[in-house]
Amino acid sequence: MSKPKINFLINKKLFPEVINFSVFRENARFITVEVLKGESQIIDIINMNFCSDSEIRKINSEFLGHDYETDIITFRYDEKGFSESDIMISVETVIRNSLKYKNSFIIEAYRVIIHGVLHLCGFEDETRSKKLKIRVKENIYLNKLRNKGIK
Repeated sequence: MSKPKINFLINKKLFPEVINFSVFRENARFITVEVLKGESQIIDIINMNFCSDSEIRKINSEFLGHDYETDIITFRYDEKGFSESDIMISVETVIRNSLKYKNSFIIEAYRVIIHGVLHLCGFEDETRSKKLKIRVKENIYLNKLRNKGIK
């Protein structure tokens, strides 16, 4: 299985000051590949855009008809054996959720990345049972990061 090309668009001003971006990108790449491998999926290019609440709200409204912020929005484009995707992540919402769920920012950010990649693999979360199923998968892949020493 070939590894996807992963592009990062990061607005560093939105992140907590303590983030080591080279380590963050390395771990995001690692877990993205682990999820794709574990779910037997191939995606050639993944664009991860870490943005603000206002940016994600605009995208949510324009493309999905929802007038509110969310932590993540994913888009997958498949054409003739080639697959590209966009993952939009609101850093501000991830920060709020890390406080709400009593996780570190970094763990919550990796959880959201995993969640987005699972969406790209076909997992949905619009019902209670689907939310539970995707949460179980998130925890499986988060444990792979923890086994790597990420806390």
